[in-house]
Amino acid sequence: MNILAIGPHPDDIEFGCGGTLIKYVQAGHQVYLLVLTDGAFGGDAHIRKQEQEDAAEFLGAKELFWGEFRDTELTCNRQVILKIDEVIHKVNPDVVFVNFWADVHQDHRAAAQAAISASRYIKEVLFFEVPTTQHFEPDVFVDIGDVLSKKLELLQKHASQVHRTKVADLSILESAQACATFRGFQGRVKFAEGFKAVRILKQIT
Repeated sequence: MNILAIGPHPDDIEFGCGGTLIKYVQAGHQVYLLVLTDGAFGGDAHIRKQEQEDAAEFLGAKELFWGEFRDTELTCNRQVILKIDEVIHKVNPDVVFVNFWADVHQDHRAAAQAAISASRYIKEVLFFEVPTTQHFEPDVFVDIGDVLSKKLELLQKHASQVHRTKVADLSILESAQACATFRGFQGRVKFAEGFKAVRILKQIT
């Protein structure tokens, strides 16, 4: 299968669905990433883009696409929707992941809204969560217990962001593990990633 993950900034994808993407790659599927901005407001743009490139390579992604929009200025408009639509046509994804629409960050809200429009003909679309997500109640869980350590290694590729959680003495790695523990409990395993389905087409054979 072809899997497309969409994130507003570098590291959003890795936090929200990094473990699941690792499992897709390990199973022989093709994973593609679309990052809509360079994350310049949260650090040096050159460094953040290089970190994202390194993360994509570590993940084993087939290709990394850039939206080239300005960090903190993303809006749900025709230009953003067409950019996502362009990548969807190149990738022809079976599954699309994007961050959840309820979020305190304006870029995250805009990315989700644009992706919903652009992916309207995709048969499986799933929302993932990030630290700024609100009101997230997942109904799909993926057991990532066997790849949690690799997910944390993947997040470490974004070295400039590891300690930028705005919470004293809490790293993004600790945050990701805590989230995996909680979602794992909900999914009845030790560690999981949780997703909210926009749409899932089930094939009965």
